Amino acid sequence: MSEEESNEMIERAKEFFRKEIASSHIRNTQKLKKLKEFHLNPFLDKYKARFLTGNDDPVSIAKALVYPRVLGTSINTTFGNKLQKFCSEVLGSFASTTAGIDIEFIDKVDGRRKYCQVKAGPNTINKDDVETIKNHFAGVKRLARTNNLHIGFTDLVVGVLYGTPDQLSGHYQKINQEYPVIVGQEFWYRITGIENFYQRLTDAIGEVATEFDSSKLIEEIIEQLAKEIEETLNADS
Repeated sequence: MSEEESNEMIERAKEFFRKEIASSHIRNTQKLKKLKEFHLNPFLDKYKARFLTGNDDPVSIAKALVYPRVLGTSINTTFGNKLQKFCSEVLGSFASTTAGIDIEFIDKVDGRRKYCQVKAGPNTINKDDVETIKNHFAGVKRLARTNNLHIGFTDLVVGVLYGTPDQLSGHYQKINQEYPVIVGQEFWYRITGIENFYQRLTDAIGEVATEFDSSKLIEEIIEQLAKEIEETLNADS
C-alpha cells in the first residue's frame, strides 16, 4: 500500500469516527443530565462516590454515575454495533463478494489472498459466534472446491481490529486452533504492509476527540444531575 493510499484510509477512519462515533457519543452523553437515565442506589452509589472522590455529596455521586457511562459501555457498544459500517467505509477497497466474508486482501507477509471475517476487539465474540464463523469458512471451502480454487486453511482468517494476541478470549483461541486469528498491529500490517500503521491509525482516531472536547458538557451535566440527586435524597430523608 502506498503512502497516499494509507493516508486516505486513515482519513476515512477519522471521518467515520467523527460521523458515527463522536456524534453519537455526544448525543448519549447529553441524555445523562436527567436522573431517570440511571437507577439510583443510595447505598452503592454513595459508596462509589466515596471511592472515587472521598465524599458522598451530590456532585460526587453524579460523577460516579456519569463517568462510567460516558467512558465505558456506551461508546464500546456503539462501536461494536457499527462494525459493518466501519468495514464498508474504511476497508471498502477490500470488500468481499463472498458470502460470510467481510474483506479480502493480499497478505503482505505471505503474498496469499486472505478471506477475512472482521471483528472489533479481543473479547467481542461469544460461544455461538465460534460455530457461526467456522460454518462461514466451511461454506467458503465448499465454494472454492466447486470453482476449482485453492484456498488453504491459513487463507481463511479472523481479523481483530484492536488488541494483542495475549488478550484474545477463549472463544477466539478455539477458532485459532483451525483458522488463524490475526489481531491488532499484525492485522493492520498484513493488510497495508506498513509496520507502524496500527499506531498511526489509533493516534489519528484519538485526534478526533480533540475536535469534540466535551469537558464543559460533562461538567454541566454533572452539575445538573447533582441538583436532581440532592432533591431526591432530601425527599427520601
